This record gives sequence, structure tokens and C-alpha cells, in this order.
Amino acid sequence: MYTIWEQAFSQSAVEGTGIFVRELRTFREFLVNEMERVVITGMGAITPLGLSAEESWQNALAGRSGVGPITLFDAPNGLVAAEARAFDGDALLGHKSARRMDRFEQMANVAANEAIEQSGLTLDASSHQRIGLSISCAFGGLQSMIDAITAINEKGPERVSPLGLPKFMTTSPTISIAHDLRGPSFSVASACATGADGIGIAYQMIRAGVVDGMVAGGADAPITSLGLAAFDRMYAYSHRQTGTPSPFSAERDGIIAGEGAGVLVLESLSHARARGASILAEVAGYGATTDAYHVVAPREDGAESARAIRLALDDAGMDPDRVDTINAHGTGTTLNDAAETAAIKLAFGEQAYHVPISSTKSMTGHMMGASGAVEAIFCILAIRDDAIPPTINYQTADPTCDLDYVPNQGRKVAVKVAMSNAFGFGGHNAVLVFQGMEATSNGEGR
Repeated sequence: MYTIWEQAFSQSAVEGTGIFVRELRTFREFLVNEMERVVITGMGAITPLGLSAEESWQNALAGRSGVGPITLFDAPNGLVAAEARAFDGDALLGHKSARRMDRFEQMANVAANEAIEQSGLTLDASSHQRIGLSISCAFGGLQSMIDAITAINEKGPERVSPLGLPKFMTTSPTISIAHDLRGPSFSVASACATGADGIGIAYQMIRAGVVDGMVAGGADAPITSLGLAAFDRMYAYSHRQTGTPSPFSAERDGIIAGEGAGVLVLESLSHARARGASILAEVAGYGATTDAYHVVAPREDGAESARAIRLALDDAGMDPDRVDTINAHGTGTTLNDAAETAAIKLAFGEQAYHVPISSTKSMTGHMMGASGAVEAIFCILAIRDDAIPPTINYQTADPTCDLDYVPNQGRKVAVKVAMSNAFGFGGHNAVLVFQGMEATSNGEGR
């Protein structure tokens, strides 16, 4: 690499700046080609649709809704949510372990266990320092914080649990401890883009050779009295008890909160091949931008979201017509869905009208920090099965949302490349591109 750099300088001195610019581009292309390719070898999920990635996916393909009455707290009339109703942390982790974790971390642990088991990843003294953890969370231990504040107000500070502080934090150290992951460990917090950013940053670290692999994803448990009250006071929460959320439909009136976790095992291609791992798909590209516009509302023109899409495609070395489906952010709010539609049009041009777009939040609700990770898993499974899940609750077309949103019925189509959008409060934009391994073996993409 140093030789190419030296040559660029020496030739530019003789032949002028033009040759230097050309050589600099060659140097950049060389660096990209020398970076590690990043693949997925395991996936796990807890969602309102199921207690595994596979169960959640099959229910998504079938267009089943996870939305229903709230049981986790005494909710006001008229509010519903997408709870992971069958999840029981005590049963899945044991009472002693589960009591040391907030609900979001319990779900993250179960999803991580599933992902690591599927990957067949085993660590020893020579490898555990090269595998890290990136489990991201937007809200943290919200219910644990509520419980601690209630204890202070009703019984005094001495009644706050000594386990309180670890349960408040957005990190999941119990996963590192359980699996002896001694590489970098962190949590990203970028609102609704959290899970996607956690995966994207893990991808970049592996690609740069910092680590050989990362257990990466997101988890959140926002269905609490405080969480829903905050969304309701922002006029962002749907008050319809049935047929909601309804992304991209003219009837949409807000989000429905969901909860869950999505975890992937990411590895460098060389590491995965060296241990004979089964490869599920490849992370082809990642792009991230910020609107720098408003603390809640997106830019109506979708300009920075569109730039995140273009950055992800550039990173993947792809043109828009290579994308076979988009798992949209698609929250069901008036502003978000219109802005995302505008962003896709800006980034894809005329091709925007030919790519099927799904919002699986129509079934899972908005799982906040978990959404981007679970939707990434759905993209990988769409590639595996050549199938696209529907956007349910779609009733009436909206002139501002005039693309193909796969309304109400899933489709069987060839899917080689899938894109996942995650656009969060505060203008956080994150986009991931996935492709099947056969795409690169045929010489397409990077």
C-alpha cells in the first residue's frame, strides 16, 4: 500500500496533479478491496411475532399482527401495543440470572444465545479476544428506572435495589460474560436507528481488521407507563385499537410501540471460512447521516435519508436497480412515511416505482432500538427464502406515498439484495444493504 502512495506522489511531481488524482482513486479502490468482507453466520430474535428469528419471520410472511391489549402495565383505555407476550425471562434464563437484568437485556440474552448457537461459534484462549459485542439500546432499562424512582418516593433511597444501576444502563455485559467475548463491547444509542447503527459499526470494525467478529444487534423494552405517555404527549402514538399501525396508508395516525431483540453474529469472511461456518448472507454496505433539522420531525424532503441510502449503495458498489426489496422504516406516522417515500425517490429515481417496499413494523410495532436489528434479520431471511413480507393494515392510497408497499399480502420473488432503512428521532439515518453469497460468487457487487 505504501508503494502505491509513494508512486502517486512521485508521478504527480513529474506529470502534474491529474496523475496524482487518478492514482489516489486507485489507492482508495485498493484499500476497499483489501478490507475484509463481512458475513452473517448466526441470527436470533425475540419479537411480538415469536420467540426465535424463524418463528418471527414465518409470522411476518403470513401477515400476522403482534398488536393487542397491553398487559405489562395498567394502560389508559384506547392504547394498544405489540408485546412479546410469550416471553418469560425466568423460564428462558433462570430466575437467578433474569432478576439481575431489565427486560430488554433478558430478551437480548435469549436472542444472542440463539444467534451464537446457530453460528456454531466457539471461543478459546486464542480467539475470545478477537470477538466483540455491539448490543445497542435506545431506552435502556426503562422499567427498572421507574421501579427505582417509585421505591425512592414510597420507601426512601435505601430501598433502591443494588442491582438497579446495571439494569438502568443501555449495555448488555451479561452477554459478554456468558460467552467470554473479550473484544470491544459497546452500545450505540441513536434513537430509532440504534439497532442498524450497532450492526453497521460492528461491520466497519470487522472490515477494518480490528476484530474477527462481533455479536451485534439491538434490544429495547419501551412498553412502560413512561414510554407510552411520552410518545402520546408528542402526538406520535396511534389511538386506534384495531387496524394499526398502518404505514404508508392514508389512515395512518401514529406508531404502536413494540418490544424485542435482534442479534446477529458477524464475522470476517476469512474467519468464517477458516472454521467452516455456514454463511447466511453478506453485509454489503452501510451508510449513515444526520438530518440536523429537528429533535423529532424528519426533513420533509428526505434529503439526508436519501444520502444515507446512496452511501450504503456506494459502499456496496451497487446501483439502485440491484436492490430487490426494501424493508422500510415505515413507522405509520404522517411525517415519517411521507419523508421516507421522498427519500427513496431521491435515491432511486425512477427505479423507486419498481422496488417492493415492506414495513414489518405494521406487524411488530416499533421496537425502537431493536427495530433495525430485527428488520436486518428479516432482510437476510427474505434473501434466503426469495420472499417479501407484506405491509399489513394498508387500506387507502395516499398521494404522498405512491410507491409499491406490498400491501396486505406477501410475495414470492427472487431476492438477491435487500436494503433496510432505519430513520430515527433527532434525524438519525442508518441504512444497511445485504446480499446473498451467490451474488458475489457470480462477480456481482463488491
